[in-house]
Amino acid sequence: MSLFDQISNDIKTAMLAKDKVKLAALRNVKKYFLEAKTAPGANDTLTDEAALKIIQKLVKQGNDSARIYREQNRQDLAGEELAQVQAIQSYLPQPLSGEELESELKKIIVQVGAAGPQDMGKVMGIATKTLSGKAEGRIISETVKRLLA
Repeated sequence: MSLFDQISNDIKTAMLAKDKVKLAALRNVKKYFLEAKTAPGANDTLTDEAALKIIQKLVKQGNDSARIYREQNRQDLAGEELAQVQAIQSYLPQPLSGEELESELKKIIVQVGAAGPQDMGKVMGIATKTLSGKAEGRIISETVKRLLA
């Protein structure tokens, strides 16, 4: 079952359970999925990889919004935002631990033959593709810098 179909089915489940937070979050996700499917050149298809990128973007936006709400002493809005983020995070793969990430990056460094900081671009190109969805780009970058230094 594709991620698009899973979200659609979970919307129905959330409706029946009267789970307003999850329902709002999933409807928002589906809206972005539909926009991606109907975008020029999409041929009315949405791969699971593209769907995961959309969900990651929405989680990041939600966390950023919650942080801004907290800074402005709007705990009520921050709580709502975080609840929706939590509802959609379950569709993302489990993130790698620090040790697992470092191990994967060491393999990539050996694979491309990186010798120092000047080879960071080579490593990041492969790392961002292979670790997409498993680790944040910022964390990947920081770890690569540390390993190549």
